Amino acid sequence: MSAQSPYDQFLDRTPANYAPLTPLHFIERSAAVYPDRTAVIHGDRRYTWREAYDRCRRLAGALAGRGIGLGDTVSILAPNVPEVFEAHFGVPMTGAVLNTINTRLDADTVAFILDHGESKLLIADRELSPTVKEALARFGRSIPVIDIDDVLAEGGELLGEKDYEAFLQEGSPDFEWQVPADEWQAITLNYTSGTTGNPKGVVYHHRGANLLAMGNVLAWHLASHPVYLWTLPMFHCNGWCFPWTITALAGTHVCLRKVEAGAIFRSIAEHGVTHFCGAPIVLGLIINSKPEERTQFDHKVEIMTAAAPPPAKVLENIERMGFHVTHVYGLTEVYGPAVVCAWNEDWDGLPPDEQARKKARQGVNYHVLEGLMVADPRTHQPVPRDGQTLGEVYMRGNVVMKGYLKNPGATEMAFEGGWFHTGDLGVWHPDGYIELKDRAKDIIISGGENISTIEVEDVLYKHPAVLEAAVVAKQDEKWGETPCAFITLRDGADPVSEQDLIRFCRDNLAHFKCPTLVVFGELPKTSTGKVQKFVLRERADALDP
Repeated sequence: MSAQSPYDQFLDRTPANYAPLTPLHFIERSAAVYPDRTAVIHGDRRYTWREAYDRCRRLAGALAGRGIGLGDTVSILAPNVPEVFEAHFGVPMTGAVLNTINTRLDADTVAFILDHGESKLLIADRELSPTVKEALARFGRSIPVIDIDDVLAEGGELLGEKDYEAFLQEGSPDFEWQVPADEWQAITLNYTSGTTGNPKGVVYHHRGANLLAMGNVLAWHLASHPVYLWTLPMFHCNGWCFPWTITALAGTHVCLRKVEAGAIFRSIAEHGVTHFCGAPIVLGLIINSKPEERTQFDHKVEIMTAAAPPPAKVLENIERMGFHVTHVYGLTEVYGPAVVCAWNEDWDGLPPDEQARKKARQGVNYHVLEGLMVADPRTHQPVPRDGQTLGEVYMRGNVVMKGYLKNPGATEMAFEGGWFHTGDLGVWHPDGYIELKDRAKDIIISGGENISTIEVEDVLYKHPAVLEAAVVAKQDEKWGETPCAFITLRDGADPVSEQDLIRFCRDNLAHFKCPTLVVFGELPKTSTGKVQKFVLRERADALDP
């Protein structure tokens, strides 16, 4: 037996020299150091970091008073309102796990998430009450519901036992929350969009949330007190961990219920917004805004964008309008962005269109992502860095998820060989930057949301007139990509039109998943009968919008 290293003798881990990593300390610090700085803006509402911390502790105390604690799940279904920001601290302060639900999902999927995640309490915005009511009816068991009665909400009804503000009064601003005993403890639960059936529950831990939040600071060169506009949904990968990032810097969270060009420009001018995130659809919204929607501002605004790779022309156009874009790439399984197209000064002298092409690449690993490679999916060996050889993108490190909730098989497959398999295909350039070329599973990314072609095809096959169906991504200037369906009709079937099939899908799917275009005819196939989707993608992109 080898002798113990002198660096391990009498040098133990103690409360004095070790604390589990967690993002929860960020709000405690900001409230102590900058108690009177504005923390949150929402319409006419304003409150400070002292008040924000008090509200989060009240939420934690109210939840604890209901018996919610370590390992319990608390769900929230709401747009970008202050209550969602507060839940990112108040829920995990009890040891519970926050489950932010996509507001665009249908009632069946919401019911599945509540059931699979074993949610103990649901906080829901009244504008979403039709979906909530239907989901609860299908849920199969009783669950307490707390209403968010936002003054800016349009319509809806109050379904819960009380509203959020009344619920906070059950808690105390002096609630003594505890840091997690283990930084590996779950902090949030995020569901994928269900690429091959029901969505998978992605589990984040406190360590990863802390590190990715700090990774955002480094990747985006953030300074103290940014004014951050919530154009990115907070339900999406916990807002790419920016509820914690902006809080760490004692910035200002400017909430936005609806992402509209006029609201974005007004927020920039009125509140001095310095940063916001979003899919390329948000960039397109700004570029294609009407003159009357634009408000002049006198400072450069930083945008972080991800999802479907933004066309180089979009990047070129947005930067001419006073914005500066940082392109990132990631997945739900890695807390949001984990790869950044870090700018190289050598590119400053390139023409604008060539600069945009450089920036359209996904890039290099975040400081907090230890491993990134493009490799042969069969051998797991890195491909040549020639910008041409196609391989799968792999990641590993501290900002990779714990795994999929209650799904050991999928977790094992995702981590095979000691790397997380993204399922995305790309190339590796000589300078070490990766560039996505395709998606191994034909996932469509529309407006930043994943759409499973298999799910859409399954619905189309339910129509009595449909013999064969294949769905692919069609490039779209506004949404990045939209579903395009290719259909072979049954002989002798009743006549059916493109609009008939689109309406059929809208009756059976969340609307954002439905085809925007339907093409009738025979499907191209290989000699073994497999549909050649690459041919269909080419056809789709050649079609008029």
